[in-house]
Amino acid sequence: MIDSRNKCRNWFMKMDTCDNNCKMHRHRRLTLAASPWLRLLNRSLRDANNPAGLLSIAEETLAEFLSKATGTAVNWVQMPGMKPGPDSLGIVAISHSSSGVAARACSLVNLEPTKIAEILKDRPSWFRDCRCLDVYTMFPAGNGGIIELIYMQIYAPTTLAPARDFWILRYSTTLEDGGLVVCERSLSGSGNVPNATAAPQFVRAEMLPSGYLIRPCEGGGSIIHIVDHLDLEARSVPEVLRPLYQSSKVVAQKMTVAALRHIRQIAQETSGEVVYGLGRQPAVLRNFSQRLSRGFNDAVNGFNDDGWSVMNCDGTEDLIIAVNSGKSVSNISSAVNSLPFPGGVLCVKASMLLQNVHPALLIRFLREHRSEWADFNIDAYSAASLKAGSYAFGALRSTRFSGNQIIMPLGHTVEHEEMLEIIRLEGHALTHEEAILSRDVHLLQTCGGVDENAVGACSELIFAPIDEMFPDDAPLLPSGFRIIPLDSKTCDSSDSLTTHRTLDLASSLEVGQAANRTAGATSANAQNTRSVLTIAFQFPFESHLQDSVATMGQQYVRSLIASVQRVAMAIAPSGLGLQVGPKLSPTSPEALTLAQWVCQSYSFHFGAELLRPNPEIGDSVLKLLWHHPDAILCCSLKSLPVLTFSNQAGFDMLETTLVALQDITLDKIFDESGQKSLCSDFAKIMQQGFAYLPNGICVSTMGRHVSYEQAIAWKVFNEENVVHCIAFSFVNWSFV
Repeated sequence: MIDSRNKCRNWFMKMDTCDNNCKMHRHRRLTLAASPWLRLLNRSLRDANNPAGLLSIAEETLAEFLSKATGTAVNWVQMPGMKPGPDSLGIVAISHSSSGVAARACSLVNLEPTKIAEILKDRPSWFRDCRCLDVYTMFPAGNGGIIELIYMQIYAPTTLAPARDFWILRYSTTLEDGGLVVCERSLSGSGNVPNATAAPQFVRAEMLPSGYLIRPCEGGGSIIHIVDHLDLEARSVPEVLRPLYQSSKVVAQKMTVAALRHIRQIAQETSGEVVYGLGRQPAVLRNFSQRLSRGFNDAVNGFNDDGWSVMNCDGTEDLIIAVNSGKSVSNISSAVNSLPFPGGVLCVKASMLLQNVHPALLIRFLREHRSEWADFNIDAYSAASLKAGSYAFGALRSTRFSGNQIIMPLGHTVEHEEMLEIIRLEGHALTHEEAILSRDVHLLQTCGGVDENAVGACSELIFAPIDEMFPDDAPLLPSGFRIIPLDSKTCDSSDSLTTHRTLDLASSLEVGQAANRTAGATSANAQNTRSVLTIAFQFPFESHLQDSVATMGQQYVRSLIASVQRVAMAIAPSGLGLQVGPKLSPTSPEALTLAQWVCQSYSFHFGAELLRPNPEIGDSVLKLLWHHPDAILCCSLKSLPVLTFSNQAGFDMLETTLVALQDITLDKIFDESGQKSLCSDFAKIMQQGFAYLPNGICVSTMGRHVSYEQAIAWKVFNEENVVHCIAFSFVNWSFV
C-alpha cells in the first residue's frame, strides 16, 4: 500500500517528463496529417468502406486524441469538487468554451495496460447508460493495430427526450514508448448499422476524437489518460433538459469518472482488498447492480425492438403506460433462467420537474422511509408474480405492513457512491388462518448518489422483488426513481447543511443562533436548484387482467408522484429558515412560532400553563412541547379537518410520520363512538373556544386501538388573535 502511494506521488511530480515520448509521437502524427499528399489521399480515400480510407481516419483520430489527452487542443479546467493529489481518484478536468462537451482524467491504476484496455473497451460493463455496443466489423491496420467499426446506443435518462446512438471507428494501437492507445471518433453518415429497426427511436450523436492512453509504470500498475468528447445534439431535446446535454460536468460524471471508478474497483477486488457480505463474489454483485440499472433504463426508454408499445399516454399528468406482451425477465447475459409471464409486463412511467430540493437528500429519504410512499401490497403482488407457478395476479390477499424495514448491505463501490442491499419488508397476515404463512417481501435494491458533496451525475433508487434465497440467476423486474440535477453549477460546501434535515419536528428543535446563521445560506443555495425526477414502475399481468393492472398501476404511480412532491416540499428550505415540513398555506408558521401560539392559547383558555420546566430538556418551548408526554395534535379549520402538526407522543400514538400525517383527517383517529360525538364536540369548541372530552378510544394508522383518560381541545390564535387551528391533547394514552 505504501509502495503504491509512493508510486502515485512520483507520478504526480513527473507527469511532464512522462509525456515527452507521447508528445514527440503526436508531433510526428500531426506533421504527417498536415502534409499535402496526405490531404489529397484523404479526399480520395474517405470512403468508410475502404480500409485505406479508414486507416487515414484512424491516424487522424489518434493524433487529435493525443493532443487532447496530453496537450492543450482543448481548454481544460479542473473539475469542480475533484481535488488532485496522491490519495484522490485522479486529475479530472472539463472543457471550457469548446465545441461539444468534453472531460479528461488522468490516474494511476494497479492493473496492467492490456487488462485496463480490455475493461474500458467493454463499455456496457461500466457505463450504465450504454445499451449496446456492437462491433460491426474489424480488421488489422497493418501496423500492429486494429480498426473496428462500432454501432453504439445509449439510453435516454428520462422519458422526455429520445435516446442517442453513435456510428464509431475505434482504433487500437501501441505507441513507440510502449503505451497502449484506444481512440474513437464518429464516422459521417448513418452507415449500415446492424440495428436499423430501432433507429427511429434514436437521435444520431457525434463522438469527437476520444479514447484512452495507458502507459505501464515501473514496478507494476499503469498511468491512464481518458478523454470523452461528445456532441449530444442538445437542440433535439426540450429546453428545460438542455443543461443535461450541454454540460461537460455531466459527461465527466457519467462517463469519465465512472470509468476510473470501475477500474479502481476491479483493481481492489483483484488484490483482495474488498470484502462483501453473504459470501457473494464481487462479479456477481456487480452483475446484480448492472441488471437493476439496465432493467430500469429499458423500462424508462421502452424500445420497440424490446417488444414495448405505448398503451396510453395521460396528457394531463404526463403518465405513460407501456406494455410488453412478450416480456420475459432474465439474466442479462443468459436467458436460460428467464421467467416468462403468461400475459406480459406493464410499465407506468413519468418525468417531472422538481425545484429547491437536493436530489441526494430526496433519494436518501425515499430509501430510509419506504413506508411513507410505498404500498406493501403492491410489493407483495410483484413478489408473488416472480415465484414460478404462482401467478396470483387477480386475487392478492390483503396484508398489513408491520412497519419494519430491514436493510441488509451486500456491498458498495470503493468510494461508497453506490450501494447494493437486500430489503426485507415484514408483513402480517390479516386472518388467523394465514398467520402461519410468511408475508415478508424481499427486494434487491441499488442506491446511488446519496452524498450531496460527492460528484455524481444523478441520484437513483432502483429495486426489484427477489426470492428470499437470493439466487445468483434470480429474475429481476426493476422499478424505481431517478433524480438528475439540471443546473450545471456546483453545489458548494454549504449545501451539505441540508443533509441533516429530517422530516419531523425534531429537525426544528435547534433554533438557536447557529441555526439562524446557516438558514440563509442553505436557502440561497437550494432555492435555485432544479432537477428532473423520472419514475418507472413495472407490473406483471395475465392477459385477461391487463386493463385492471393498468388501472392499478396508474393509480399507484399517481400516488407516488403525490408522495414525492410532499416529501420534496417538506425538505425544501424556506426563506424563513429551518422549517418543520411543507407549508399548508402561504401563512403557515414555523414550528417554533406554532408552539408558542399553542401554549399561549392554552393559557388564555384554561388559566394554566401547558408546559412545565424540565432541566434535562431546557427552557425551549419547542423542545418542551416536542417531549410532552401527552399526544398533542393540531388540525386545520376546514369542513373536513386535517391533521397538520404533532409532537413526538402524537406520532407515536398514531404510528405515523409528518408526511403521512397530512393525509389523516380528524375523524379517522377516533373509533365509531368517538366519530359520532365529534360533531357536537367540535361545535362546542368553536362556540366557547375550548372543551373537555371524556375518555375514549383512538385508532392508529396501523389499526391499533389507543385508550386515553381525557382529551382537551382548544382554539389556537395567532399574533393577530385570528384562529389558526384547533389543538387536541390526549392525556395518559396507551395502546389497548
